[in-house]
Amino acid sequence: MPLYENRINAVNTVPLDERLLASVQVGNDIIAGSILDSLLAKKSNETRVLALDGWYGVDFSSLVTLLEQVAKRRGLSLERIATASLFKTSEEIATYTQKFVTDDPSFGWVNSEGVLTDLLNPVAVTQLKNYQSSNDILLVYGPGACVPELADLYDLVVYADFTMQPMLWQMWDGKLIPFGKTEADANYAWKRYYYNDFYLLYRQKKFVFTKMDLYIDAVIADELKMMGVEAYQAMIDEMVRYPIKQVKIMQPGPWGAYRYKDLWPIEGLECNAWNELAGIELSILIDIGAEKLINIPTQNIMQRPEELVGEYVNKTYPDLFPLQVWLDDGYFPEPVPWERSSMPIHNHPSTQYVQQHFNEPLGRYETYYIVESYKGSSTWMGYKESADLEEWERLCRESENLKVIPNWQDFIKRWDTNVGDLFLIPPGTTHGHGGNQMILEMDTGPSVAGTEYSFFTYDFARNTWDDQSKTMTAKPMRMHLEHSFDNQKWIRESRVLSHHRSRPIAVDGDGKFRKDQYETIAEMPFHIERIFMEEKADGDTDGRFMQIVTLTEGERVTIVSKADPNRKTTIERLQACIIPASFGEHTYINESGKHAMVVILRLKKG
Repeated sequence: MPLYENRINAVNTVPLDERLLASVQVGNDIIAGSILDSLLAKKSNETRVLALDGWYGVDFSSLVTLLEQVAKRRGLSLERIATASLFKTSEEIATYTQKFVTDDPSFGWVNSEGVLTDLLNPVAVTQLKNYQSSNDILLVYGPGACVPELADLYDLVVYADFTMQPMLWQMWDGKLIPFGKTEADANYAWKRYYYNDFYLLYRQKKFVFTKMDLYIDAVIADELKMMGVEAYQAMIDEMVRYPIKQVKIMQPGPWGAYRYKDLWPIEGLECNAWNELAGIELSILIDIGAEKLINIPTQNIMQRPEELVGEYVNKTYPDLFPLQVWLDDGYFPEPVPWERSSMPIHNHPSTQYVQQHFNEPLGRYETYYIVESYKGSSTWMGYKESADLEEWERLCRESENLKVIPNWQDFIKRWDTNVGDLFLIPPGTTHGHGGNQMILEMDTGPSVAGTEYSFFTYDFARNTWDDQSKTMTAKPMRMHLEHSFDNQKWIRESRVLSHHRSRPIAVDGDGKFRKDQYETIAEMPFHIERIFMEEKADGDTDGRFMQIVTLTEGERVTIVSKADPNRKTTIERLQACIIPASFGEHTYINESGKHAMVVILRLKKG
């Protein structure tokens, strides 16, 4: 699946003081030299042992070669040991992983307790602990270099980090190097990453951060950035005291549309479908006052969970970033059939369902808020009152999305829509974006790893997007019929009309601003609110509620802390930002001179 990053207005300015900035290094040769300086300062006249741990995607080979070259120029001998040599056999790793990959063709079972040591050969680990090198430097590198069993071996611990999107690009291109390998594995499967390897890497990262001396942003292999642990921790401390913008991702797909061409110039993107504005799988760009921006995965700010998501979420869903916001493009300059402009017909699972089937902590509860509407604007939701639901299931199973269902509209209810409409979409509700509108999709995030849970039922037996040829010539999408019908609530149009088409209730205002809260139903775990303003309006997290705020009308809005006006950020139209639970009272300032509106997603409990 192709992904494009949108870095427009994505930088977070979080200055560090001069003392901490002194530990920040930019440039590969400079960083290699600084690592060796730090290592040599630890001891003299004997072998120094260096751990270079990190995430999937890091170009360890180039980094190690660089360290070797710099060491050689200094007259130092360096011996390297790749962590790949510490792992069990490929067959043993496959046996361990099978429980989490499972036989389900589309989903797996979360490894909720495993650690990276589970995959290591204890004999090899013991041999390394007892190994005596005759060289000036012994370098152990790769994921798992600093597992707890080896932590006391090292004089210096370095962690090289990587963000999700470029790692996925490697995986889809068959260039990812997994555990136990020194070369890319073209057969590496995405399910193994999302259900097993991610969790081993994540727990390993959390452990290494307790031992780390130096942190490297290794996202761009020939443009490394490094900082000392004190500067890194201070950066994270500061990040969760600011509103946080993320690097958006934009994705072509089978119903990909074209409003993005009027809004964002993204090189290479030729149609636009699913786009993520806020969520755990995105990355964060930070200007700390150094020569280059620092790029970190959003998982890293979860090191401060109570400040970010609040005490309730941290205790109820450990490690989970519970909310996400998407923007679904649906503009077509000329009329197209519903079979071209519509999302797949699908539904989402409840908390009980994902716990039972996938070992995930939270179900996917969704809303559609219409931010732009064009002629023919529509949403599919629920079944028609007269629909024969047994016949619908039979047709879907017979089709498997390979055979057209000519009369599919006899079953699925179409709703005309306009700007400001809100659809509440609890689990098991059949639905889909119909096109000719721009949807702000606000959901719960079911997965610590960012795994997607949509159960596709029918996608019109159409070809999907091929990003190489830039045409709709790829194979039809795979459906999830067993999960879709197992999870199905068979909600009909009368229920949609009475319970799921929510209206806004004004809860505050003075003529120059207005705050609305949309009606809700018991199944939905979050509130949707919006604030209209001419000049400014107030907001508050109450110290408990992380919020995701999206500017839906207006040009620019600045979000400013009342306690410290220096803690602020500015978002542009159709951009979101995270307001940490600890941010407290704040002000929205309309920078455009016209009216503005922000839409707010927050949990009900906090």
